[in-house]
Amino acid sequence: MQPTIAGTPGTAHDDQEHMARAIAAAQSARLRASPNPWVGAVLVTGTATYQAATAPPGGPHAEVAALALAAEAGDSAAGSTLYTTLEPCVQFGRTPPCVDAILAAGVARVVVALVDPDPAVAARGVAALRARGVEVSVGTQAEAVERQLAPYLKHRRTGRPWVVLKLAATMDGRTAAPDGSSRWITGEAARRDVHELRAASDAVLVGAGTVRADDPELTVRPPAACATVVPRQPLRVVLGHAPQGARVQPALELSGELADVLSDLARRGVVQLLVEGGAKVAHDLHAAGLVDRYVLYLAPKLFGGDDGRPLFHGPGAGTIGDVWRGRIVSVEQLGEDLRVELAPAGEGRMP
Repeated sequence: MQPTIAGTPGTAHDDQEHMARAIAAAQSARLRASPNPWVGAVLVTGTATYQAATAPPGGPHAEVAALALAAEAGDSAAGSTLYTTLEPCVQFGRTPPCVDAILAAGVARVVVALVDPDPAVAARGVAALRARGVEVSVGTQAEAVERQLAPYLKHRRTGRPWVVLKLAATMDGRTAAPDGSSRWITGEAARRDVHELRAASDAVLVGAGTVRADDPELTVRPPAACATVVPRQPLRVVLGHAPQGARVQPALELSGELADVLSDLARRGVVQLLVEGGAKVAHDLHAAGLVDRYVLYLAPKLFGGDDGRPLFHGPGAGTIGDVWRGRIVSVEQLGEDLRVELAPAGEGRMP
């Protein structure tokens, strides 16, 4: 990315503005960085600004990439201000610590949106910088970055992935006809959006019954709006056993308590999990309170009876007082269909 002429950093307005640019940069890494956090950084020297984002695993983190851009331009980072959406790492992993690069470059001030909850970092990066005389400010645009990094933050804080439950139904809440036929309830635009959800997810999960009934492939396929980047194929996960010749193969087959399955997937590096079916799996995850986001695609169709297959299969609330109450986060029209995003009460928008 080409450098731009810099303003003078340091005021609250400047900090907000530069961090907003770092957040925008981070979004460009959303489909490539996981299981690492998708982080953006903006380096402000005396003459220019340099904006960068985290590379795919094994590549430079956002802070190092921004410093490298300045070095390539022949610009010194000594006395500069670095804005980063997440605390710089202090540990050796696939790459050396970002803190070491920041100190070596002579950065004078670092503005951090969020402290990294990863136990390997957990405020140690901030402490290491301050110990070497670097001024560190924490909290600028923290709420926006909490939303953007919600899957990563949940993974590191709880040891479980961020669970997105995808559902598609007619306006009267039916997912299939009584004979089981269901293709296609939604239109092309909605199906394209599902591919975007898959591309943003580390794994896609279905039940063995769905595999037997629908034989899904569960891959990211064009045409998709995410086709501007090379699709990252998610891990395919089946609850139970999939037939040997199923299109979902090769797949990871798991069984047991759902909470344990989620913890297992998190240990395998699954930060965001997309659940695509079927009605029994959807019911059990919902009933256990394990869903972070519900994405419903509603088609302008009606089965017109009570014998079509419902979104959930299993016992629901026995009384109105026990009904699950969430919050509509967004409603978007996709072709002829509606995309409705729901969150548990008190939660924000899905990144």
